[in-house]
Amino acid sequence: MAYPNIDFLYLSEKDMIEAGVTDCLSCVDTMEEVLKLLDIGDYRMGGENGNSHGCMVYFPETMKKFPGMPKDGPDRRFMCMPAYLGGKFQMTGVKWYGSNIENRELGLPRSILMVTLNDKDTGAPVAHMSANLVSAYRTAAIPGVGVKHLAPKDAKVLGIVGPGVINSITVETFAALRPTLDTLKIKGRGKASIDRCIAYVKEKCPQFKNFIVCDTIEECVRDSDIMSFATSTPTGGQENYPYIEREWIKPGALICAPGALNAPEELIMDPATKLVVDNTGLYDSWAEEYPYPTFDTWFLIGSKFTDMEYEGKLDRSRVHDLGAILNGKLPGRESDDQIIIYSIGGMPIEDVAWGMTCYENAKKKGIGTSLNLWDKPYLF
Repeated sequence: MAYPNIDFLYLSEKDMIEAGVTDCLSCVDTMEEVLKLLDIGDYRMGGENGNSHGCMVYFPETMKKFPGMPKDGPDRRFMCMPAYLGGKFQMTGVKWYGSNIENRELGLPRSILMVTLNDKDTGAPVAHMSANLVSAYRTAAIPGVGVKHLAPKDAKVLGIVGPGVINSITVETFAALRPTLDTLKIKGRGKASIDRCIAYVKEKCPQFKNFIVCDTIEECVRDSDIMSFATSTPTGGQENYPYIEREWIKPGALICAPGALNAPEELIMDPATKLVVDNTGLYDSWAEEYPYPTFDTWFLIGSKFTDMEYEGKLDRSRVHDLGAILNGKLPGRESDDQIIIYSIGGMPIEDVAWGMTCYENAKKKGIGTSLNLWDKPYLF
């Protein structure tokens, strides 16, 4: 009996760029398709519920017995995020990464990520690729879908809290979707990250004519048509999350939160406020993994929604999945003055979708290095 050989494509970061990983509008289109498939249920992620974000390896604060074991610290973890996505994708895959904020002192990104795509039937590897850009652009594209469908059509002012890599790419994505944007307000912790963000935006988005560096979150939120919150992962409970007051928010504003955000319960409970998430099941899964009060541990405002539902303060029907809006099952923006809060958790189905899209582009262009797993398996 002859056994088929297995080859797979290795794609470096340079290869991925050539394959179009930085094409933000194409990424938004891909994520729109992902959210529609998510709504109809043609996907699986980890865990029995099929909605787990992934599995993380955490480290203790101190380790005297095993001195070689890493110690806990900001963004100090390893994570595995498996997924299957149906529709036109028909692919399984996994994102794997290590994260350590001290990497920056070594001239490295905080996280170093790889994505592996696997045949959905045999499990054979199809591609192994550099994924820092896959992850960054899909992270910006999911709120980008929200901007495309929910943001004011004539939005002029964009505010960001956390001028790191993710929000820099988010600005690029939002600008492509709303060419009317001409003013960027920035709230950051340090001058270096703010200056890097402004330099990136000036290079990529010449439509921005005004740059306003804000001393407070309030200053950044006021008069902004769109907001994006993407700070480094906070620790110590919800009192340490970026906080907004209702009176700061411009009528009609879209507030995107791929990072930590806290808001008054009164704002969330107000029927006039539209609450949108990328996947209700994802927040249910976090509520199982991090029992109530989930929001004290898991910093996304969607987890505050589930906590408030647990407390009987918020009816589940108030929280709308963006995929259901895209599929026409639920209304989108219902008035020009409606405030919309959009919580973005991030999911490995997005990495599979964008990774596969870039992989297919690479094949068409002859990009990448073919590697052989075996000509014939030693064990069968």
